[in-house]
Formats: sequence, C-alpha cells, structure tokens
Amino acid sequence: MLDLDRYGSLGAALRDALEKWPNELCLIESDRDKEKTRLTYSDFKDIAMPIARALEDAEFKPGDRGAIVMSNQSKWLISAYVIFHCGGVLVPLDYKLSADEHLQLLAHSKANLLVIEYHLWRAIMQAPDFKDRDFKNRKPRMVLVTEAPQGADLAGAIRWEEFSRKGNPAFAPRQLEDTACIVYSSGTGGRPKGCVLTHANYLEQCKSLTALFPFKPGLRYLSILPTNHAIDFMVGFIGPFVCGACVVHLRTLRPEYVRDGFVRYRINYASLVPLVVKNLERGMRAKFDALPKIKLWILKTLIAINKLLTRRRPHVELSRSLLPQVHRAFGDRLLALFTGGAFMEASTLQFFYDLGIPIANGYGLTEAGTALTLNDFKPFRADTVGKPLPGVELRILSPDEEGIGEVAARSKTVMSHYLDDPELTAETIVDGWLLTGDFGRFDNTGHLQLFGRKKNMIVTEGGKNIYPEDVEAAFDNLAVKEYCVFAANYIWPTKTLGQEILVLILRLDANQDFSDVLKAQIMECNRLLPDFKRVKGYIVWDEDFPRTASMKIKREFLAEQIGMELDRASAGLEI
Repeated sequence: MLDLDRYGSLGAALRDALEKWPNELCLIESDRDKEKTRLTYSDFKDIAMPIARALEDAEFKPGDRGAIVMSNQSKWLISAYVIFHCGGVLVPLDYKLSADEHLQLLAHSKANLLVIEYHLWRAIMQAPDFKDRDFKNRKPRMVLVTEAPQGADLAGAIRWEEFSRKGNPAFAPRQLEDTACIVYSSGTGGRPKGCVLTHANYLEQCKSLTALFPFKPGLRYLSILPTNHAIDFMVGFIGPFVCGACVVHLRTLRPEYVRDGFVRYRINYASLVPLVVKNLERGMRAKFDALPKIKLWILKTLIAINKLLTRRRPHVELSRSLLPQVHRAFGDRLLALFTGGAFMEASTLQFFYDLGIPIANGYGLTEAGTALTLNDFKPFRADTVGKPLPGVELRILSPDEEGIGEVAARSKTVMSHYLDDPELTAETIVDGWLLTGDFGRFDNTGHLQLFGRKKNMIVTEGGKNIYPEDVEAAFDNLAVKEYCVFAANYIWPTKTLGQEILVLILRLDANQDFSDVLKAQIMECNRLLPDFKRVKGYIVWDEDFPRTASMKIKREFLAEQIGMELDRASAGLEI
C-alpha cells in the first residue's frame, strides 16, 4: 500500500499507483456473461494519458469542475483519474436521476466538463430545459459522450472514444485543503446540497478504512453500488487502487449475473446495500428450508459448530471447511462484505456471520466523506454499526434518560462546506462538529447503536419518542417485498398533537395477495412491540418504494405520493 501521508492530493496518490503496480490487474469489466475489458495499471495509464493531454489542450485548468454521469464501468474510473491528473474537481452524479435533475445539478455545480453515457445524454438533449437560454449560458462548455454510435447527433458533444492527443500531459499538483469532489447528498429534490470534500478528507478516510481492511495486489473487489456513491467511490476505486488491488465492474445488476460474478472472479470484498443483503438472506433461507430433513439437520449442526468456534472473531478458512457449499456460492474467496447507508436488522447480520460470511456494518453520511463507524469484528456486534474509525470523534448531544440523542461527529474527513450555501453550512457544522441528524447512543463497549433520523422521530402525547426505523425492525421477517412505517399525521398532516397513529405501508411481491396469514403475521409482530410503538393499521401500496442511490427509502416523497392517492378516511387504518 502507498504511504498516503506523503501525498497532497488524490491525483498524486493515484498517479504513483499506476507506476508502482504496472503489471497488476486493476480493472475487469463484465457485461452479463461476457467480459468486455481487462486492464492492468499500465493499460489504465495508457488509456488515460491521451485523454488528459486532450483535456489540457482544451484548456481544462486546475480547479475546473468535471462531472461524470455513468453506470459502473472502466470509463468512469479512467475519466475520474483524468480529471484529478489535470487538477480538476470531480462532480460524481447519480446516473439514475432524471434528465431534469441532471440539468439542475450540472447548473448548480457549474461543471466545465461533462462525461456521460450516450443514452443519458440523449435524454438530456430531449429535456425541455436543455434548450432554455438560461441553461445554455451555464451548461458545461465541453461534453464527452461514451458509446455513442458513429454519426449520431450529439448537439456539439464529442465522442469519448475519439477524444485524445499525443504527448505527455503535465500533472497538476493540488494541496490537501483544495477541493477534490463536490458530492450531492441523497434526495436531490428541491434545494441541492453539494458537499465540498477536500483531498485531505479522502486521504484521511482511505487511511482509516484500509487500516481495518487492507487491500493488496491480487485481491478483488466487486463494485455493485454506483461509483458516484460515497461508499463505492472510496472502497471500489480509491482504496483498491492505492493498494494495487483489482476492481470488478458488472454492467448489469440482475441477481443471477451478480451471483455468477462472485464465483467467476473469486471476489474477496464487496459492498451491498441493506436491501440487497436482506433479499440475499431470504433467498438463502428458502434454499435451506427446501433441503431434505436430514441434510437440513446436518447444515444446522455445522452452523452451530461454526458459530461456537467463531464467537470471538471470524475465522473464514475454518468456516469454509465447515460450510463449503455456502462459501462456494460466493466464489470461495470472500473475506467480508460491507454494508451501510440504511438500517440493517441485527438478525440478518448475525445470520451471515454464523455462516462464516462476516458483514462489516458501518455508518456514515456524504457530509463525512464515507464512514464514521465500522464494525471491525473485535468483537462482532450485530446490533450496532461498530466503533468510530481511527481519527473520528463522536458525541451524543442532549441524551434522554435512555442515553439517546443526536450524533455529532468531528473528524478530518468531514466536508469543508456546502457549495454556495453558507447558511446551511452554519446549521450543519457547529463549532467544528457535524450534526448528523441521526439519533443514537453508545453501549458499554463503545459501539454505536442507531435509532432513526431526527426528522423522522415521532413524539407521542405521553412524551415517548418513536423512531420509525426502530419499529420496522420488529417486522423483519414479514413475507412481503418491502415495507416501512409512517405516522399517519406525517402522511395526512393535522393540527393536532399526540395520540399518534402508526401505519405500516406494504409493497407485496408479484402475484401476492393480502391474506389472513399475512395479517396474522403483522399482528404477531405487532404484539412484540410496546403499546405506544404498535402500528394501528396498514396500507397496501401498488408501486415500488422510491429510493436513493444507496437504496434508502425516500420517505418524504413516498408519504407525499400516498397522501395524494389516498385520503385518511379511505386508507383503512384499523388492523
């Protein structure tokens, strides 16, 4: 691994990585069952340098901003490296946003350069605001489009594949305090929140994460989350590259190809959002339950033995020998999975740990770079999000009688400010402490437990605090596609306080009907909760829940949709 204390910028560290491991694989790109690209660090450099030289000729200067709107692929990382090499500021945008949202964020970020996939650029060209005079005056002066057909009308944009110049581009050095990235946090509707993150933020984050989970040449990371997301940008790009490891990109997220990717490429690490982890658990439990009785008994016995022998720390090699079929399904080389970005049920994390597949549950937010805490398995605690990372200070503000209060963070990884928004910055960073908006507490071992978002908290007439995410954990084994909990007054605002009614929103699986069995399941889960936390009714919703890039439910948007479609009287709030 590179000594990151020696570097003043991401560009400098990445440049040295390309020189240090020229013959090591750094990127594999696969589309369904066909491998499209396999690059060594030397190959990566050979592709990147002519593009950097062309950008230099096009007067892309240090401090200029370059936006990327692409799905996971080698051209994403190559383009990001080129921007850093030229001293630019990277603006990674979520490719799943609408064309109107892309236009809004491009204008807000004042990007000079845009690198974008052809089908996404075509959508932008068709957006009404694209021809708006005001946007024409603010749009990127240079657009590079990947995978565009020859002769396609690109409205003045340039094909990425044809953008190159001969010669060696000059490397533009940057300082630690200079801006490295402008990252837009989850939920881009309304007021854009561009988090301004420095080179120091990222280098510090990379040092702390690789101290716990070091990469090295030969290790492979499966990139499933969008690379624009804070987690995958760090763990699926910067971290592997400064350690000489390899990143595997899949151009599809269909489950069968993801499963095949683990096996085909003998993956060592991967990051999964909690929703995917949960679905993976359901699938594995279903396979286990389908086994003949004697095989199921043997499996449960081996799991119990593995649980006993790994109760203090993981022992992956031992687990592979005890449960070979389980581990072969993950490629037989998996060391750990990472998850974060939303709440994860303790029972799910424990399920995988007992199989010898440790999942490092972490907690962070865009404003803090990537992660503030991570479970290092010393010991494994399924009911927490781990301990603070090296260099991170956490504080619980105004704790109640149970020790629960707002989590505040201080670290060299915390952003410098929100772009062009000093007022919001002052509200969010107070006396050097980042106010996260999340409620939590520390247990007696120093692990952080989370309870919910401050803005989602419900206060009952008796002064009890209810966190929807906490209530949702009680319905962990509900046999539906997805679900969440709202206060009825949040969906249908009223001017009365107290006597709050909690509502369970259900999205059923395809061809699934709401049955007496499902209703009985809900009632049984409900009985496990204290009276003041019990849901008083349910709504079956016919559409998939809207989600962010990290698959967190967009609660405000979903509540608005439900409120527009249903009135309170017709919702049927009694179980």
